[in-house]
Amino acid sequence: MRAERTLLALLLLCLAAPAAHAAQTPPPQTAGVPAHGVIGMEDPRRLTADFWIAQVAAPDRVVLDAAAIDAQNRRLLGTDPSMNDLAAMPGAMDRQQVLHDIDRLSARPTRPLYDVEGNPVPAATIDALVQALDRDAVAERSPLRYGLVLRRTALRSFPTELRVFSSAGETDIDRFQESALFPGTPVAIVHRSRDQEWLWVVSPRYRAWVAAADIVEGDRQIVLDYAARSPYRVVTGAKLSTVFTREQPALSELQLDMGVRVPLAGVAADALVNGQHSYASWAVELPARGPSGSLLLAPALIQKNQDSRDAYLPLTRANLIRQAFKFLGERYGWGHSYNGRDCSGFVSEVYRSMGVELPRNTRDQAFSPALEHVRFDENASVAARRKAVDQLEVGDLIYIPGHVMMMIGRDGGVPYVIHDTNGGSYLGADGKLRSMQLNSVSVTPLLPLRFSLEHSYVDRITSIVRIRP
Repeated sequence: MRAERTLLALLLLCLAAPAAHAAQTPPPQTAGVPAHGVIGMEDPRRLTADFWIAQVAAPDRVVLDAAAIDAQNRRLLGTDPSMNDLAAMPGAMDRQQVLHDIDRLSARPTRPLYDVEGNPVPAATIDALVQALDRDAVAERSPLRYGLVLRRTALRSFPTELRVFSSAGETDIDRFQESALFPGTPVAIVHRSRDQEWLWVVSPRYRAWVAAADIVEGDRQIVLDYAARSPYRVVTGAKLSTVFTREQPALSELQLDMGVRVPLAGVAADALVNGQHSYASWAVELPARGPSGSLLLAPALIQKNQDSRDAYLPLTRANLIRQAFKFLGERYGWGHSYNGRDCSGFVSEVYRSMGVELPRNTRDQAFSPALEHVRFDENASVAARRKAVDQLEVGDLIYIPGHVMMMIGRDGGVPYVIHDTNGGSYLGADGKLRSMQLNSVSVTPLLPLRFSLEHSYVDRITSIVRIRP
């Protein structure tokens, strides 16, 4: 996330001047730009999954079967340094390692930051945040405890809810926001903040600070076994919510995002769950905080008419398109903020609904040793990049600095992508850069997109990841 921040900031600076000009002067008409201003989207059918699925040869053919996906996931966990195998972690961590991890993420900011009102964040506030890390309290050996996530919660650079930004007036890209964890995610608990309100945790894909109120501690084996239990339901919609219940308020209307897997509760067919018959719903077990404050696995209901399955979706090109389009129009959320997700989170959730795990951040995804990819360095030619674009297939992931897009097909020979983006730009008829403040999961053609006036997205491709044979 930290590498993405710098790269995204550069991109936003490139877009800022033309965006201000465009707000004052209506742009000239450009071929392929409809009245809404998003280039290449004059045909509304391009906003439908069916339009793209119809163009795929053998859309329901399985690209990777369950065994191949399982092998890839094991390879990812075993070889990718951004991933964390909680089951293989030692009983305790050395002080040096804990401090190294914390300092790597929670380094004192060296550049000015601003709050939501546009006011500079005082040095005293930064001092307090550094003190809140409580580095001196880290023991020579820190015994690990384990817990499950109770509700969707933020992963933060510092133990604080304070939102900070790189410039006054910018209120979307919170520099302390790293990612999010979903209900049922296991974590290893390593350290606490000075006020005891935040935990430094190791999750399967990230190490960061999380609110202690959103984690419930439990027995190590129960925690680690939870995500692997069968039978289960996996969420295949963009989001769903558990059924309302006054008996278990913490589990009432609890949001579960795409790819979340929860075990079935194993209740009798005629059983009541929280005062409600379960025949029209799936009874699942979710983590809750028991009377003693420790882990309790409690039943909750998921309506059968909501999108969930008893197994991960087959990895087909049709399913990749359908799953991606379920997020179409969702608000862009840096680091999973705004109850949404960002570009790398978006593709992660889509692929996770088919059982495929990916690293959290774009750079880790783009260069993971466990994934098949085509790399491009600064010496790669434009011709080489464009040849690779010509060979793109549905589901391929295209990386530029700080961003990832998923290929969904071609229309009139033009490659189109779906991506979760805060913006983009293209060249207008007058040769000037035109800005699109998309801030959502969007469909766009790939070729017209510009990284800057001098460079297109294609010119800046660093990697293409192929989740296929």
